[in-house]
Amino acid sequence: MASLVHHVSIDCADTYRLGTFWAEVLGAKISDEDQPGDPEALVEAEGMTILFIAVPEGKTVKNRIHFDLQPADRTRDEEVERLLALGATLVDDLRRPDGSGWATLADIEGNEFCVERSAAERAASASS
Repeated sequence: MASLVHHVSIDCADTYRLGTFWAEVLGAKISDEDQPGDPEALVEAEGMTILFIAVPEGKTVKNRIHFDLQPADRTRDEEVERLLALGATLVDDLRRPDGSGWATLADIEGNEFCVERSAAERAASASS
């Protein structure tokens, strides 16, 4: 058997704050064992676990790996608005007039991620 990804680790300045942000994004919760100021924070979401690890250096360049989010119960544009309200920032808007494309956002510590169309939006455009 090959290796399995146990969790995705993200270096950050404030593990609890960033973990709380991503827990809200993913509809999950931060581990009950984690507290503000802890050097690690764990978020267990459906299908993945993210471990936030405190490091002294800040983010300096574009991510080499990032999350592509697909909204489960709303449109891409509604999800972008929800994430902006949580504190994300819009980095690049690659949404096209025909409804395709995606939006690139950054979380509260500057880590980029993308929001693509929901499965319902994809199905609707495929059937038109």
